[in-house]
Amino acid sequence: MVSFSHIFVGIGNNGGKVVQNIDIKRTPKIVINPTYYLLGRSSFRQNLKEVFWNIPDDAILWFILENKPVNVEIMQIILEYVPRKPLKLAYLLTPQRELINEEKPQWAENFDTVFYDSLWEFLDEYTSSSLESAFQMAAKNIGLMFTRLYYYLENQMLVNVDYADFFSMVKGNNVGILRLLRKVDFDWHWGIWDRGLVNILVGEKVPLNYAHKILSMFQSLLKEKDIIWGVKMEEGLKDQVEILSLLVKGW
Repeated sequence: MVSFSHIFVGIGNNGGKVVQNIDIKRTPKIVINPTYYLLGRSSFRQNLKEVFWNIPDDAILWFILENKPVNVEIMQIILEYVPRKPLKLAYLLTPQRELINEEKPQWAENFDTVFYDSLWEFLDEYTSSSLESAFQMAAKNIGLMFTRLYYYLENQMLVNVDYADFFSMVKGNNVGILRLLRKVDFDWHWGIWDRGLVNILVGEKVPLNYAHKILSMFQSLLKEKDIIWGVKMEEGLKDQVEILSLLVKGW
């Protein structure tokens, strides 16, 4: 079975919290505090160079950060030292902002896919208190999501997704979303995406036709799109359902 090294880089407070919630053994997880960059840019750059210049060519490099100028600036500096070949993916936390409705930022040229999360599952309204709570919940959920994505990819014989499918979706000039859900709000704008992976795990107490119903609803929204599906019954989930959806389109 082909395997690839995933490297997770959390930039800033909330990006770092996500990375700290990723539970994958023997996988590099790097947390970067922007304060050190602001206090000493030259020494900070040198430290980044020493860490990133020898990233393996077959690595999958994830950048996870809140969409703030200083975080983006640090990400761009890191890319100056990273070899060209590793797959580079960004995951931006963008409260109540949908990047798909915005112009492509110049820095996005460095990435095959820029995923974003507007925290719509966690935010009821935009206030300082609810935003902080939303980030706390999102950090746990997104960290779990990356953990589960790794499980899907590394156990390709168990579900209908492997690395070839993953690469075919994320390579290109894409903006995308990546979600781990227990239920799907079908009133949300799922139908705007062009390509993607949708996998569903159901517990042993969940009728399999319930998973097929979810897939049918996705198919009605995403018909005539390039979607790879997978459904599997998973011991231990009991009466729960887990939906992992990775959806992309060109900028």
